[in-house]
Amino acid sequence: MTGKDKFIAAATRRGVLKGGAVLAVGAAAGLSGFPYVSRMAVRAQSAPLKFWQFYAPGGPVQSQIDWFEKAVAAWNDSHPQKVELEYVPNAEYINGPKLATAFASGEGPDIFLISPGDFLRYYNGGVLQDLTPHIDAKEDFPESVIANRMVDGKIYGIPMEVEPMAMYYSVKAFEEAKLNENDVPKTWDDLLELAKKLTTPKRFGVLFETQPGYYQNFTWYPFLWQGGGEFQGKDGKSAFDSPATVQALKFWQDAINSGAAPRQVMGSGANDTVANLASGYCAIQNVGIWGISQLQSNAKDFEYGVFRLPTPPNGKYVTVGGGWAFVANAKGKNPDAAAQFCGWALASKEKDSVQRVADWCTKGKSDMPPRESALAAGGDAFKTGMIGKFASDVYPGARAEPRVPPEVYKIISDAIQQTQLGGADPQATATSASQQLDSFLGSYSGAPIL
Repeated sequence: MTGKDKFIAAATRRGVLKGGAVLAVGAAAGLSGFPYVSRMAVRAQSAPLKFWQFYAPGGPVQSQIDWFEKAVAAWNDSHPQKVELEYVPNAEYINGPKLATAFASGEGPDIFLISPGDFLRYYNGGVLQDLTPHIDAKEDFPESVIANRMVDGKIYGIPMEVEPMAMYYSVKAFEEAKLNENDVPKTWDDLLELAKKLTTPKRFGVLFETQPGYYQNFTWYPFLWQGGGEFQGKDGKSAFDSPATVQALKFWQDAINSGAAPRQVMGSGANDTVANLASGYCAIQNVGIWGISQLQSNAKDFEYGVFRLPTPPNGKYVTVGGGWAFVANAKGKNPDAAAQFCGWALASKEKDSVQRVADWCTKGKSDMPPRESALAAGGDAFKTGMIGKFASDVYPGARAEPRVPPEVYKIISDAIQQTQLGGADPQATATSASQQLDSFLGSYSGAPIL
């Protein structure tokens, strides 16, 4: 998530979503909590449950549209409470405040998608329904995949995928620079040197996310971890002021300062391989496994290769495994039916549910499956081609995406932005951010940060 909006609001245990547009909505109504509970209760139970996501029916990838529409049609054919897909463009859902604003104004969807990075906003805000009663295949989900969707042994989100990050490169760009797959870099220094060779007046050598948001944090975490860094220590205090943090911040800063990496990304962001890599805007792109299906659907003739993330001096290979999960609104029109839908779709022992997950990861999108049975059902799809490369070479080094409160996300995000684009000193930035983290962590009382 695998995996990233730029909400900067804080979630509290009283269920208040504050910040940006959300704060404006709440202030206008003179509210101290979610204002819509009583209105939801009186709405007709026969109204379809709204399922917000950024795939269907208006998304750019037909195979993903088909998967969502088929799943909802199968549910509607066999259940009295209907579900209706509502498409929210990726840029609005991931990089905008639309979802949080909807909850604050009393129009939150009944079913929606969240990443681990934003889980605590909604859990601490009191709007996630317990899905555990509707999950009969819990043992099919590895602990590393399901743990960051659980609190006190209860499951509040069901993952549909695991999305490890890697580096994609243009074969054409490599050939023009007289390079081939044997030249893929193993270290950070090698990557920057190679990126300089691949940089031309019309093309950047390498691309990292530059837009602040959960997705940028998600893509930066592996570089922190590779040097042994963490944002929180085992004692619950900040561990952000460390050599590993400093070198990870400096690495991204050096990529920009060298001229090999752009300050702006194309399309919907650095998660978009078609607008950045396939278009020729960059030669190497830091992106996740979903790029396979993007290129297959919208740039079929583009030749590319994949290599795992390079490492720093004395570092250890690590990538991050994110991914989206189905969740139900505890204050919606019919929370129990919404929860039942999530369990039926992704976590039932029925063959259709297992195959649905396998199909999403091999046909609808390109992902690693969050269920052991779906991995088996996918068969050779996870052993050959680019997905096979991810499965054998990239995914074994995956670590679960952290779940953090919005305040922690924002402190880390600011540190990345200040150094990557603002030219701030990495050591001073790490020290300042660590002090801010300590101040917040000392008073935090929500669900555990993982």
